[in-house]
Amino acid sequence: MGLNIKPLADRVLIEPAAAETKTASGIIIPDNAKEKPQQGKVVAVGKGTKDEPMTVKVGDKVLYGKYSGTELKLEGKDYLIMRESDILAIV
Repeated sequence: MGLNIKPLADRVLIEPAAAETKTASGIIIPDNAKEKPQQGKVVAVGKGTKDEPMTVKVGDKVLYGKYSGTELKLEGKDYLIMRESDILAIV
């Protein structure tokens, strides 16, 4: 991926997974009722701090809190940038 962004210290850039468009029973969910995804793929990582090395790496699928991170738009795509400590688990 040719992104020109490098997170600093313990920050991670995540591409959120697409929100569900249908329920299991086939009902289509309108845009204003969709839940924010809480899962995504790590696109870039910082170097970590001298006390805390990074545990996630590029390509990891991760779970994060519902209100974690800062939303940003790069090259027409939505991303989240957050601290590694906001990541709950690697899937």
